[in-house]
Amino acid sequence: MLVMSATKAVADDPDHLEAVKELPPSAKLVAKVLEYNDTLTQSEIAEETLLPPRTVRYALSRLEEVDVVDSRFSFADARKRLYSLDS
Repeated sequence: MLVMSATKAVADDPDHLEAVKELPPSAKLVAKVLEYNDTLTQSEIAEETLLPPRTVRYALSRLEEVDVVDSRFSFADARKRLYSLDS
């Protein structure tokens, strides 16, 4: 039931809830991991979810399309992006 509970990550906003419901399971899993971990890099998300990096990239792009995830450059390493749930 982990995939179904990922929709609770954005339960405060009905638009986000609907958007997440329509996404693939990998995107729901990434949303749930970000809910528990606040901010992660793409490689950290891959480690936490055990998903391949390519699947994580796809999930993040789908979450960004529906404005559920924010991304910004890391100040510690400008080559990396940090991802978090949209607040």
